[in-house]
Amino acid sequence: MRKAYGVGLLGGLLLLAGFATPDSALQKVRQFRQSHENQLLAEYMQLLAIPNVAADTANLRQTANFIADMMRRRGISGVQLLRAPTAGVAPAVYGEVRTPGAKRTLIFYAHYDGQPVNPKQWAAGLSPFQPTLASGSLAKGGQLLPAPQPATALNPEWRLYARGSSDDKAGVMSILSAYQALQASKLKPTVNLKFFFEGEEEAGSPHLSEILGNNKSLLQSDLWVICDGPVHQSGRKQVVFGARGDVNVELTVYGPKRPLHSGHYGNWAPNPAMTLAQLLASMKDSTGRVTVAGFYDDVVPLTAAEQQAVRNVPNLDATIREELGFVRPDGGGQTLNELINQPSLNINGLQSANVGAQAANVIPTTATAVLDLRLVLGNEYQKQIQKVVRHMQRQGFFVTTNEPTDAERLRYPHIVRVVPKAGYNAQRTPMDLPIARSIVAAVQSTTNQSVVALPTSGGSLPLYAFKEQLNATTITVPVANYDNNQHAENENLRLGNLWDGLETMAAIMRLK
Repeated sequence: MRKAYGVGLLGGLLLLAGFATPDSALQKVRQFRQSHENQLLAEYMQLLAIPNVAADTANLRQTANFIADMMRRRGISGVQLLRAPTAGVAPAVYGEVRTPGAKRTLIFYAHYDGQPVNPKQWAAGLSPFQPTLASGSLAKGGQLLPAPQPATALNPEWRLYARGSSDDKAGVMSILSAYQALQASKLKPTVNLKFFFEGEEEAGSPHLSEILGNNKSLLQSDLWVICDGPVHQSGRKQVVFGARGDVNVELTVYGPKRPLHSGHYGNWAPNPAMTLAQLLASMKDSTGRVTVAGFYDDVVPLTAAEQQAVRNVPNLDATIREELGFVRPDGGGQTLNELINQPSLNINGLQSANVGAQAANVIPTTATAVLDLRLVLGNEYQKQIQKVVRHMQRQGFFVTTNEPTDAERLRYPHIVRVVPKAGYNAQRTPMDLPIARSIVAAVQSTTNQSVVALPTSGGSLPLYAFKEQLNATTITVPVANYDNNQHAENENLRLGNLWDGLETMAAIMRLK
C-alpha cells in the first residue's frame, strides 16, 4: 500500500478512506462514461466554441444560456440565471436537485468565463475558440488530430486545445456529466444538489458578493464543492482546503511628454522604462523575497496539522524545474509547496514602446506594469496594495491615481500612477471537519493512488465571498491536468482528466 498524504488533525483520514476497489456504483458510472465519451466530447466542444473572455458580455450571456440548456437536458430543476443588481454583469447559472430523505446539501461551483486571448500567440493550427484535439501535449511532441468521428475510440492521453478547456469549463462539464451519469445509471445522489456556475471569476468576481447576497436563502448549503484548478503535479487527485486571495495593480511611470530620439536626448531625458525597471527591482531581493515593508506581517500561520500536510505533499520540485527549464528557483531554498502558502508579488506584464521588428531608437513616454498580488489568510487586499504604495513613496515616487498634470510633471521627478483592480481575500477551511473527511473519502474511492490533501492552493478563487456573504464552508476538488497552460496560449485539457473528473464528482454526489 502506498503512503497516504495528510496527517495530524486529519487523523489518518486518507488511511481510513482506503483505496479504490471499484464498487458497483463507480463501475456503473465508468461504464456510462465509456459508452458515451464521443457524445460528451462533442457537447463539450460545442461549449468551448463559444467565446468566454470576461470582457465579452454578449458571448458570456450565450455561454450562460448554453449551460442552462445543458442542465435542463439533464433534468435539473429550477434552472435560472442569477443576476447582479449592477447592469451588464454576466449572470450565475443555477439549478438544483432535491433528494428525498437527504440531510445534507452540497453546492457545486465552477466558472464559465476565461482569460483574454491573443490568437497570434497560439501554436500553428490552433485557434482559441475552435476546439482541437492533439495526440498529446504539443509541448512534448503531440500532433494535431482531425475532428473525431462519432465512433472514434478516444485515447485518454489526447489533449483538447481551447480557451477554457481546463480553466474552467472543465469544471462545468465534469459536474454536469457526473450528474448525467448517475441519472443514466439509476444511481440516486445521497445529498441535495445545487449547481452554481459563475461568469466573472477571471475578472476578479467583482459582483459575486451581490449575487450571493441577493440569494442567501436559495444558496444555503452544508458545503460548496469548488471544481477549479489542476490536480497535483504527480497526476494524483487532490483535495484543497483553501485558496489564496488576489488583486491586480497597474503601475504607469512617466517620462517626456513625447517620444524622443535616443541619440539626441539619451543620458539626459529620463527613460520611464528604466525607471520602472528599477522600481520593480526594488520590490524583491535576489532570492525572490518581497522587500515591501510589512508584506508578510499579517499572515495567519498554518496550524501544526497543516504544516505537516504540506511536508507530506509529494515534492516534485526538481522534476518540474527540469521540465520548465530553469536551474535556480526563487524562495531561498523553500519548496514550492511551502511558498504557495505565502503571499507573493508577481509581474504579469511590462510594456513600453516597441521591441522586435518594430523597435526604434527612442526614449518612450511611459512604461506600464501589472502586478499580481497573491494573498494568504490574514492579508487584506486593500492593505496589501497600500503597503506597495508606501514602498513606492519611500523610493521617491509621487503616487497618483490620475494622469499627472503639467504642474505635477514639473514638480516631481518620479511619478507613478496606480490603478487597483477588483480583488478579494484568501480563505481556508479547517482540514479536520467531518464533512472534509467525507469529501476526501469520496475522492479516494475513485483512485488507487493516495489523494493529496493541500491546505491552500497556489491559485486564487473568490472563496472569501462565500464565507462573508453566506458563512459557507468551501473545499476545492480540481480536475484539470497540471500542465494545462491555463491563462496562457495553447490552453489544453487531457481527456483522461475530464473522465476522472466525472467519476470524482459523481462519487461526491453520493457522499457517505
